[in-house]
Amino acid sequence: MPANPLGLMLRNRGAGEKTLLWARPELQAPESFMLTSPEFEHGAAIPERFRGHLFGPNISPALVWTLPPADSSELVLIAQDPDVPFGKPATHALTVGIDPLLRGIPENGLGQSSPAAGLRHGKGALGHRGWAGPMPIRSHGPHAYVFQLFALDHRLDLPDSFTLGDVLRAMPGHVIARARLDGMYEIR
Repeated sequence: MPANPLGLMLRNRGAGEKTLLWARPELQAPESFMLTSPEFEHGAAIPERFRGHLFGPNISPALVWTLPPADSSELVLIAQDPDVPFGKPATHALTVGIDPLLRGIPENGLGQSSPAAGLRHGKGALGHRGWAGPMPIRSHGPHAYVFQLFALDHRLDLPDSFTLGDVLRAMPGHVIARARLDGMYEIR
């Protein structure tokens, strides 16, 4: 397939690492637990089956973590792409209500009808609730997909149709630990 002229033109543009939630001063906390995936290593390519689709399945990768601090009341998972060429990172998953005693989320567990009890999904990329897989502009170059898991000392009280803005207003002062996993994806 020939290179996409738009992707080539925007190749050196990206929102940047500093725009991730991970970089926000009010969300800083010790990195005292670990987030991994049996599907890919930190910094490695995310397999093709987890690619985003406008129509059809958006299958999320399995995620596994070590136990967060004992005083954690809730975990919040936010996956973002800081390499989008316009303004702010794209949100590919926004999930709250994760029981801190869980040790992970199975493959496709971030879908609309998740097999994990208690999960609630906010709106992310393209207005999707639940996982919206990688769909970078062809020929733009590799994009990072940063899975950020935050342990909170209390449960969030959010409306049913919550957004990233709602989560950002509720989390400051309550993040007690965090973990991160980066995956890469590129459409050539």
